[in-house]
Amino acid sequence: MPFDLEKTTHTFTKTADGGLQTVVADDPGDTEQILFIRTHLASEAEKFSRGDYSDPAQIHGMDMPGIAELAKGASRVEVIVADLPDGGTITYRSTEPALIDALHQWFERQTADHG
Repeated sequence: MPFDLEKTTHTFTKTADGGLQTVVADDPGDTEQILFIRTHLASEAEKFSRGDYSDPAQIHGMDMPGIAELAKGASRVEVIVADLPDGGTITYRSTEPALIDALHQWFERQTADHG
């Protein structure tokens, strides 16, 4: 990741239709980290919308729960990136229970790994 994990907070919040990934700079005045966060999230959102989950798989392992399902169902998962004043978010939405479950499993693993 291009941003510093020691200078940022990374959270994964499950929602009824998917989830919300949020990354913010611990110091809201740290413009360098904020730029890194926004650039990274925009790039990841573009890849995820195509079913490319290779970046998190490299970090967390190829057997991450939910990744195979999300990659196969990419066209049925809405992926929306948005800037925050101190970072950014990626919102994931689906109407398919199996994909929502895959997102929740993936979030659980990310949360466990990121603390």
